[in-house]
Amino acid sequence: MPKYEEIAGILRGRISDGTYPVNSMLPIQADLAKEFGVSRMTVKKAVELLAIEGLVFSKQGNGTKILNSSFWNKEDSKFRLNNYNGLTYDLKDDPRTLTSRIIEFSVEFPSKEIAERLQIELAAPVYKIIRLRLLDGKPYALEHTYMPCDLVPGLDDAVLLTSIYDYLWHRLGLKFAGSYRHITAEKPDSYDKDYLDCQKEDPVLQVEQVVYLENGRPIEYSRSRNRFDTRGYSLLDVKNN
Repeated sequence: MPKYEEIAGILRGRISDGTYPVNSMLPIQADLAKEFGVSRMTVKKAVELLAIEGLVFSKQGNGTKILNSSFWNKEDSKFRLNNYNGLTYDLKDDPRTLTSRIIEFSVEFPSKEIAERLQIELAAPVYKIIRLRLLDGKPYALEHTYMPCDLVPGLDDAVLLTSIYDYLWHRLGLKFAGSYRHITAEKPDSYDKDYLDCQKEDPVLQVEQVVYLENGRPIEYSRSRNRFDTRGYSLLDVKNN
């Protein structure tokens, strides 16, 4: 995890537990940089992340104010549109237990659509992964994921049953540059009915995603499927004058 994300997590916890009360001012960036032993730029990135989340508001010359963030207590707050850290990371502070069930894990040649999304040749093998994610044993999300085999060596069942992203970060040392997401409402397919207990007319939230490495190569194309009543996304748009 980047240092600025680690610092943002600590500051987020202090806001949550009242160490930094609503309407108080966040310590100045120079003091935070000294506390955490990092540069002011690192602290600045951490504070910018909190601002995106709606936890603080910064204005040049006036410092950084702690906002009334009660609306972020909603379930949707865990899933920000600019996050691509994986479900395990998104739910790391959730008291419920996240587990995985492997529905399908195979190596195959990609379809034309998958090859285009991953920017690979039709003859380049990919992992096809379908996982059911459960919270306290209840179906939560159904993930259809494709990854180029050459970028993710050693992927196996043990990794799929825990966190793929943790494996990419800490075992393979990969660094992400960003992601593209496309969010739509869909009708349930046979997988949704079988594994998410969707009824024929239940709408499904689909998050289609491509994640890119720092060198520009896509490492993941995925479609996450959720029942309409289990997950949502939040976006705060702040205009800085």
